[in-house]
Amino acid sequence: MKVILDNKIPFISSRLEPVADVIYADPFKFTPELVADADALIVRTRTKCDSRLLQDSNVRLISTATIGMDHIDLKWCEENGIEVRNAAGCNAPGVAQYVWASLMRLGFDTKKDTLGIIGKGHIGSIVADWGRKAGVKILVCDPPRERAGMTDENYVSLEELLAASDAVTIHTPLNRGGVDNTFHLIGDKEMKSMKKGAVLVNAARGAVVDNAAWADAISVGEIRGVIDVWEGEPEINKRLLALAEIATPHIAGYSLQGKERATRMALESIEEKFGYPLNKSGLEGDYIPPATVGDLRNVVESYNPFADTKALRDNPSGFESLRSNYIYRSEPVFS
Repeated sequence: MKVILDNKIPFISSRLEPVADVIYADPFKFTPELVADADALIVRTRTKCDSRLLQDSNVRLISTATIGMDHIDLKWCEENGIEVRNAAGCNAPGVAQYVWASLMRLGFDTKKDTLGIIGKGHIGSIVADWGRKAGVKILVCDPPRERAGMTDENYVSLEELLAASDAVTIHTPLNRGGVDNTFHLIGDKEMKSMKKGAVLVNAARGAVVDNAAWADAISVGEIRGVIDVWEGEPEINKRLLALAEIATPHIAGYSLQGKERATRMALESIEEKFGYPLNKSGLEGDYIPPATVGDLRNVVESYNPFADTKALRDNPSGFESLRSNYIYRSEPVFS
């Protein structure tokens, strides 16, 4: 078996070599020639997996060590017999840590403020769980879950959520078109409908929020900003970088435990597809929700987003380098 690996994936070195020929490649340098005779690819979001890369290849499995899959042409892969697996939920606790540490440092009051959550999948569920256990009033907008008859929430419309929330955090995939379009889901109109001074957090996908409109809204004091994902990465909106109170280089989910989970899940996808047992020793297991979270003080103490904001402002052209060389933080521990 031959496997091509993104060389930035941590904790995976030497784990596949006993059963496969392995090539470690720069995520931006996957070419049709490189993958032509590969059986599997293990990638992250920087490698675009579509017909241009995969046409005439032998690839049967693409495993992305990420939650998001908008870098993969899922329809084309399905039509051409290529199975796609992601690491669903791998970094969800790390993103929840980022969201709550950022909000609390910006003065969110768990006793009186309302948090609106757009998208209640793996990440949104943990953000909601920690918030509720800390006494926060939570509103949720998730039309796909609501249509599916989920009964775990009193769902509200996007309009209701935006108008009633003191902070809004987004945890949706990026869908371009269709009934659940999320491209520029939050634009000028939506921002104007938010409470004056409310905080908007985007740690989902950059293009879910109109970045130019966001900069305009912050500049006139309509809303505030916490941004981790950007339109056009690694080229980012410098005006928004200067105006947002917290602005980081797509590292919200970069926890040590999250990266270990992602690698473990990628290895499991190889095992399940090809039947080879692999060494997964030392890698983090599935997330277990805490019974209590207290006042979220330990979440705040576990991560300081202002340090990452300063690093990006000091070197905005180093966006990709800051991501690649990021020192993974530990997720909060609840007693």
